[in-house]
Amino acid sequence: MASASSLLSAASASVSAASPAARRNPLRLRSPPPSLPLLPLARRRLRVRAAETDAKEARPAAPEKAPSPAGAEGSNINQLLGIKGAAQETDKWKIRLQLTKPVTWAPLIWGVVCGAAASGNFHWNVEDIAKAIVCMIMSGPCLTGYTQTLNDWYDRDIDAINEPYRPIPSGAISENEVITQIWVLLLSGLGLGALLDVWAGHKFPFIFYLAVGGSLLSYIYSAPPLKLKQNGWIGNFALGASYISLPWWAGQALFGTLTPDIIVLTLLYSIAGLGIAIVNDFKSIEGDRALGLQSLPVAFGIDTAKWICVGAIDITQLSVAGYLLASGKPFYALALLGLITPQVVFQFQYFLKDPVKYDVKYQASAQPFLVLGLLVTALATSH
Repeated sequence: MASASSLLSAASASVSAASPAARRNPLRLRSPPPSLPLLPLARRRLRVRAAETDAKEARPAAPEKAPSPAGAEGSNINQLLGIKGAAQETDKWKIRLQLTKPVTWAPLIWGVVCGAAASGNFHWNVEDIAKAIVCMIMSGPCLTGYTQTLNDWYDRDIDAINEPYRPIPSGAISENEVITQIWVLLLSGLGLGALLDVWAGHKFPFIFYLAVGGSLLSYIYSAPPLKLKQNGWIGNFALGASYISLPWWAGQALFGTLTPDIIVLTLLYSIAGLGIAIVNDFKSIEGDRALGLQSLPVAFGIDTAKWICVGAIDITQLSVAGYLLASGKPFYALALLGLITPQVVFQFQYFLKDPVKYDVKYQASAQPFLVLGLLVTALATSH
């Protein structure tokens, strides 16, 4: 007991002799506890928690409302025309119309007009007007509608990336309904082609075979295994020929005779159609790249592709103007040059600045002058 008391007295004396700070923190006088080696781990945990806190503070606040999907607040007019920025629709007939992309009918209808003008045998009477209207319906709503619906069907994976609100990837229309529409439009177009051959008194069903050839070209353009659109050069020229040459040939064969020089001239004009097709590729760059489609903007990049595009359009028209001048038709050549000028202006004003942003605006402003140039060329060849 005496030894224990001595030890306690010695401890008390030590504490009493310590500084006030030591008395306030007596742990400093003790040996390190066994758990002290774990402190570096604790410091690491503290650093991790601090980093998480900083990240949370740096992270932008979540929006109160999720953004609406593209197309949810789009335009009803765009929906009916079948172009980008369309409103979402539940009415099946409006959806069916959207799939046919009515805005794309215009070049085909105009091609029929140019072919009729080039024939030099169109007359403003009831029968010829009725023939022309039926040929336009065949070329536009039926066969172009078939082409666009078919293309949307085979592009549904691309559209799921680029435009997921479109009717097929969004599920607004069923698989069976799409396939039924494709067949109805195709058979209607072929039927009207056969009717026009009978009406025109053709011994050889030229218009029917043009319809068959155009439909087959549309199929191999969109569908595997060939899928011509995978190759930017071949696919876009095929598209240009479909939009310029085929309806012109149908219109001219309906009212007159299709000559070899016209075939060559319209195929030359199809190079301009290749340029127009490239314009449409800019809006699908992300989806094309993801699925391995070698469109020209993907293969060459945006800057190179935009110059290829305007070069194809402008050089083709200048070549046609030179052909008309060499053929002894200077006034038609000058008229065509006058129509090329505003196209070049709009190219620099819109398309060459940003082909992705201004693709629709450029087409709306410049392409009317291109199609008027087609009519000037058709009238020149009819004389």
